[in-house]
Amino acid sequence: MSPEDEAGVYEIRIHGYPNSQEALALQAPIERLLCPDPDHAPPCEVPWSFTLSSAEGDSCALVLGVYTPGDQATQVAERVRTLVGEKHPVSVSEGEAEDWEELVEQYRFERGLRSERGGSEQ
Repeated sequence: MSPEDEAGVYEIRIHGYPNSQEALALQAPIERLLCPDPDHAPPCEVPWSFTLSSAEGDSCALVLGVYTPGDQATQVAERVRTLVGEKHPVSVSEGEAEDWEELVEQYRFERGLRSERGGSEQ
């Protein structure tokens, strides 16, 4: 089974922000981490998207959704952990595709582009 066959939705949660504004401020640095050249030709190496989670009592978490194999999701989480430091715990878990419909669609669309560029995929 190839790594692409194992791809799925993963949620990388960056915990411990006192409010949504501070959590959202982390989006731009993470975007640059994942995509240093925003004008690159598709496909993205790791399709990604953001949302917020406030179901953590008095704190808020930024949730980074990625569509990738699990080992690569873990690598992305480590890169994010290095970026945010020890003050904000980072966790990774499997996500639900129906919660990340745009992310799944991006992956499918870009995979189609990849197939056209690289020949047929089985």
